Amino acid sequence: MFALTLFALLITIQVFTIRAEFSSEDCASLGFIKANLLCSSCDQLKDFSLDELVTHCKECCHNDKSAPKEKKYARAILEVCTCKFPAYPQIQAFVKSDRPAKFPNLQIKYVRGLDPVIKLLDKDGIVKDTVAIEKWNTDSVEEFLNTHLVKEEEDDRQYLKTNQI
Repeated sequence: MFALTLFALLITIQVFTIRAEFSSEDCASLGFIKANLLCSSCDQLKDFSLDELVTHCKECCHNDKSAPKEKKYARAILEVCTCKFPAYPQIQAFVKSDRPAKFPNLQIKYVRGLDPVIKLLDKDGIVKDTVAIEKWNTDSVEEFLNTHLVKEEEDDRQYLKTNQI
C-alpha cells in the first residue's frame, strides 16, 4: 500500500513539473522576456537551426491570440553610471544621442556604480517595473520606450497644449 501511494505521489509531482510554466526570472535567465514573447516567435527558431531552444521558449511564451496588451507607463527613468559607459557603449551612445529627446517623459539619472536599468513609473510617480538593459543596443532601448511609454497624444493632460477646456 505504501509503495502504491509513493508511486501515485511521484506521478503527481511529475505531472505538475511538466505543466509548470517558467517564471519571469527563469525566462530572463534563459534570455527570454516572458511578458513580450509570443509563441509564434518560438516556432521561428527552427528556421535558424535553434531547435534546442524551442522547448524553453514555449514555456515562456504567450499564445498570440491571448497575448496580453502591452502595458503603458506614464514615465521612465534610465539610470546609469557614467563610469561604466566603457562597458556599455550602446547605452552610452543612446544617452549621448538625440534619441532621449524624443521621449519627454524619460528622465536620465546618473547613479554611481549602477549597471544600466530602466525604471517604469505610473502617473503617480510610483515605480511599477524595473528592467535591466545592460545587453541592449540603442535601437532596442528606443523600441522598448516607444512600446511601453505613453505618447504625448495619449496623455490625459493633452488639453493643456490647446485652448480647450
